[in-house]
Amino acid sequence: MKLKALLRSLLLALLVIVTGCSVSRPATDTHARKNDGASTPPAEPVVEPAPTNPQATAQAKSRSDGPSGSPADRAAPAGRAVPMPAAPPAPPAPPALAEVAAMSYNAQSAKRMAYMPSPIPMQPMPGDFNTENYTHRDTNPVQLVSEQPVSTFSIDVDTGSYTNVRRMLGAGRLPPADAVRAEEFINYFDYGYTPPADREQPFSVTTELAPAPWNAKRQLLLVGIQGYRVPTAQIPASNLVFLVDTSGSMDEADKLPLLQASLKQLVRQLRRQDRVAIVSYAGYAGVVLPSTAGDQHATIDAAIDQLSAGGSTNGGAGIELAYAQAEQGFIKGGVNRVILATDGDFNVGTVNQEALKTTIEDHRKSGVALTTLGFGEGNYNDAMAVMLADVGNGSHHYIDSLQEGRRVLVDEMSATLLTIARDVKIQVEFNPARVQEYRLIGYEKRMLKREDFNNDKVDAGEIGAGANVTAIYEVTPKGSNAARIDPLRYGKHVATGESGNELAFLRLRYKLPGQADSKLIEQPIAAHAEAQASERLRYAAAVAAFADALRGGKYLDGYGYTQIAKLASDARGGDADGYRAGFVQLVKLANGLVTRGHDGASDTAAR
Repeated sequence: MKLKALLRSLLLALLVIVTGCSVSRPATDTHARKNDGASTPPAEPVVEPAPTNPQATAQAKSRSDGPSGSPADRAAPAGRAVPMPAAPPAPPAPPALAEVAAMSYNAQSAKRMAYMPSPIPMQPMPGDFNTENYTHRDTNPVQLVSEQPVSTFSIDVDTGSYTNVRRMLGAGRLPPADAVRAEEFINYFDYGYTPPADREQPFSVTTELAPAPWNAKRQLLLVGIQGYRVPTAQIPASNLVFLVDTSGSMDEADKLPLLQASLKQLVRQLRRQDRVAIVSYAGYAGVVLPSTAGDQHATIDAAIDQLSAGGSTNGGAGIELAYAQAEQGFIKGGVNRVILATDGDFNVGTVNQEALKTTIEDHRKSGVALTTLGFGEGNYNDAMAVMLADVGNGSHHYIDSLQEGRRVLVDEMSATLLTIARDVKIQVEFNPARVQEYRLIGYEKRMLKREDFNNDKVDAGEIGAGANVTAIYEVTPKGSNAARIDPLRYGKHVATGESGNELAFLRLRYKLPGQADSKLIEQPIAAHAEAQASERLRYAAAVAAFADALRGGKYLDGYGYTQIAKLASDARGGDADGYRAGFVQLVKLANGLVTRGHDGASDTAAR
């Protein structure tokens, strides 16, 4: 009881204080409170000085001093507010303590919010925007053999698209269609082709024909190229220049730190006869490490460790300086290569892609190749990194983990660094007596004109030592009811007996390193199809189908992620490093992320 009485007394005392604070005070007191910095608005209007308007001043003086003022005006008691022009309404006064105490918790919160200033809108940070850049290319269309019997393209050993998409799926999102390049998915895996016996013909060719898993009325034609495997001890001396992006955009865990750790994996493999230089670029370019013997591992590691990120990205200046270093230390008959590691975000200096392309084309004539390694997310410029590698007679890889960095720079070092065949071109002429339609899966960025095949001045792709390259065509046999295009009414009729046992004729052109004239390989492809595809073709088909599905699944006849995962799992075969099992898991991740319509069908085409 005493406690209740005490609380009641305290409440009444506080109420008296609050009520007393609301009584009007003289103007001088008001100014004193303002000077004290009190932020609580007055509870009642107070007497304020008259406005400085001359007319209003005269009227006020007349009322107080002159006889013309009304008796009421003259009799106004001291301290009472003189009538003033209407002013904007003042903010509501805070409620009395007793009123607040009687409110519910939610009502009290609402009252508090009413007196809080509006929050300042948050400004977006640079990392809040996704500015990743991918080149758009339409998927290769179905071709009628009667209209377009010849398919011509150059090979590609890039793998960056697969690991970049792996990064996106691991982060819980499906990739944009333009980030998916089917040939880079397919060529990420080794298919166990038989290598050539020597370097005189630097690669072997394997072909296979079997029913397509998504439609048995069509067939898949596999063309596999296996490069000669050079023993490690026979790899010639290497002159390498690491061109490292140290701009501010690289200051993230999956960029510069991952790049440094990846480069250190390669350092352990360098020998005394090898030479290494390091060039970095941000707002300007500089030499971090002049050309150093490859066995000076501690010195090279220390230079890698001192790299730090900050500033803008003058990639053009970095490229010029790196090529200058590479050409200065050029090793005749050796491996001469610039390895550019970047997120691709060039923003000062030479940023125009055509200007950069011209620069790379000029420098590749000196015999120095360019390999690009992509890192990071959010502002990753895939279009730039891929273009530079293609023009620089090198390959592009995306590093999403230290394991991938080791795979590219150590496990497949000879394939990444040592070129055994240049300007490799493939041309397939389909027999119209056997094939009604065909489509090439992938290689959209490597398509060539028919006349380019015999033109040695036209740049094409390179094959590294031990690398394997796979191309897959989907073909519709003559007379199949699975054809997608109606035949021409007035098209030329071809007798079935003409070259009846040939499905197609394969031609390959390539140049040996240091030679200007190309060599030609020709061989027919038998029309006989296996009843069941080999384990190799089934797995390659699963990878090709996955890329097609991620691009919208336009040509898969409803063959979905579940079937693709099963096809790959059943054809996984030997998988010592777990890459194939990892692929199956990626397919399952994509299956779980895809949006489905009310009928249960996946909505991949919407992307």
